[in-house]
Amino acid sequence: MSINIVTLVGRVGTDPDMKYFESGSVKCKLTLAVNRRSRNNDKPDWFNLELWGKTAEVAGNYVRKGSLIGIKGSLKFDTWSDRQTGANRSTPVIQVDQLDLLGSKRDGDGGMGDMSPENF
Repeated sequence: MSINIVTLVGRVGTDPDMKYFESGSVKCKLTLAVNRRSRNNDKPDWFNLELWGKTAEVAGNYVRKGSLIGIKGSLKFDTWSDRQTGANRSTPVIQVDQLDLLGSKRDGDGGMGDMSPENF
């Protein structure tokens, strides 16, 4: 048995980076700042998020920099070859399956409540 589940709650670091493909697919990239529960650490952990389909569309329409969101997804690694050195590189990315808008109207997301794709 294998488990690859990531659940995070934090604030969005940038406005959504939307990409529309000729096939009709939609991809959204976000960064998420999550505060670690520690007295000695005042810097957040940063995560790269990738959303697809309806979840990406919801993010593009309702999420902005500073929005408080919750996500559930899985960890994957994007890999590539460095153009200058030829070395193999990788970075962790959270593939988001579920997006919950947690902020209030003051947070700038319009108070849309739970806009999970399951609610459409």
